[in-house]
Amino acid sequence: MLLYFSATGNSLAVARQLAEALNEPLMPLVDAAGVDLTNQQRIGLVFPSYDFNLPPAVPAMISGLIISPRSYVFTVVTCGSMAGNCIWTLRRMLREKGIVLAYSHKVSVPDNSALAFGRNPNRQLKKFQYVPARMEQIISELKAGSRTLHYSWFSLLSWLLGRPAVTRGMIHCMGPKVNPAKCTGCGICTRVCPMDNITLQPSAAGNQQTAVTGNNCTVCLACVHACSQQAFTTNGLQTCKERQYRNPQIQLKDLLRR
Repeated sequence: MLLYFSATGNSLAVARQLAEALNEPLMPLVDAAGVDLTNQQRIGLVFPSYDFNLPPAVPAMISGLIISPRSYVFTVVTCGSMAGNCIWTLRRMLREKGIVLAYSHKVSVPDNSALAFGRNPNRQLKKFQYVPARMEQIISELKAGSRTLHYSWFSLLSWLLGRPAVTRGMIHCMGPKVNPAKCTGCGICTRVCPMDNITLQPSAAGNQQTAVTGNNCTVCLACVHACSQQAFTTNGLQTCKERQYRNPQIQLKDLLRR
C-alpha cells in the first residue's frame, strides 16, 4: 500500500511510480487515518518536506494509521533540496506506535513554496533530470527488501524550524488569502484542498459565491497553484500565472478530492 500526501503532484508522481513498480495500491494519506491496514505487508509513505520537517497536517495523519508492527514500512520524501528532519521525525512517531521504519530516501523536485517568496518553481524543472536514476535506485532497493535509512539523521536547525511557534508563524505569513474581487466561485480550490479548509460562501455583493479559507490550513499551497483566476495571495504577494506549478506528470483532476 502506497500512502501519499501531495499538493501539486510531486509526491503523487513518485507514489504512482512506486505503486506501479511494486504492484501496490495507492491511497491519499488523509483518507488512510482510521482505516485498518494491518493486512498490508508493505506500507509506503510518500510526502513532501515543509521547512525541513513534516507538513503540519501529516503528524496527525501518521498518528491515525492502523498498521501492523510486522509490516515492511518505508518512506520517500520529496523536497526542494533537503529532507531536513522529515525522516527522523517520522521514525520517532512510528516507533511510538511500535512500528519500525525499515527504509527511507528522498527525491529532489521543484519547490512549489518558492511562489510564496516571489520565485518561480517552474525554473527548477532541471531537477527532473536526476529523478529517474534516484527512482531506479529506490525501486531496486525496495524490491530487495533493503533496510537502509538514507537521510534519517537529526538536524538541530531543522528541529528549531519545526517548533510550534515557528510553524504557526509560517502558517500566518504563508497561509493563502483570497482576493474576493478575483474569485469567480468555481470551487476548484475547495476540491483540491487536502484539508477541506476552503468553502464557498456568498460574496459581499450577494450575486455570486466566493472562496473562504478556514483555520485548518497546512500551507501546502494547492489552492494557490490550482486557481485559474490567480485569486490567492501568499506572504502578501499576488499570484502570477507563470509561477503556478503542477508536476508535469500530474493533471489537475488527479489532485481533486471530490
